[in-house]
Amino acid sequence: MDGMVDPAADTIWNSVSTTITKKGKEEKAPHTDEEWATVRHSAIELLEASNLLQIPGRHVAMPGQKNEQGIELQPDEIETLINQDRRAWIALAHGLHDAATQALHAADAKDPAKVLESGDAIDNACENCHQRYWYPHPGQSPGQK
Repeated sequence: MDGMVDPAADTIWNSVSTTITKKGKEEKAPHTDEEWATVRHSAIELLEASNLLQIPGRHVAMPGQKNEQGIELQPDEIETLINQDRRAWIALAHGLHDAATQALHAADAKDPAKVLESGDAIDNACENCHQRYWYPHPGQSPGQK
């Protein structure tokens, strides 16, 4: 996630924005072919990441790797939850794939509003997965099995 999904999603999320300042409204969006290509490449990276997530036997993290933030489950706990219901995991990976496809089409159309919509879809896909696998469940604290 840290190596592919997060950077690609951040690129898409940060590519279009509206900021209100004392000087007025500032709109940010890709304008050049190069800027649109960056958004497109990030969408493709998310598409491919969603495919990688579905590979059986693929581990959540390197052996012995720990989450240090203290707010999420540990990688071995996350992997156990995933392995308990691979069907749900695959469905959530498809959700990311669908959201990334939306971003790819938006980049190809050079449509900032559609990029913004796809960013919401990507955020929802990520959060749906996090709610099920990453955050502790009721009555379970981080690091508690």
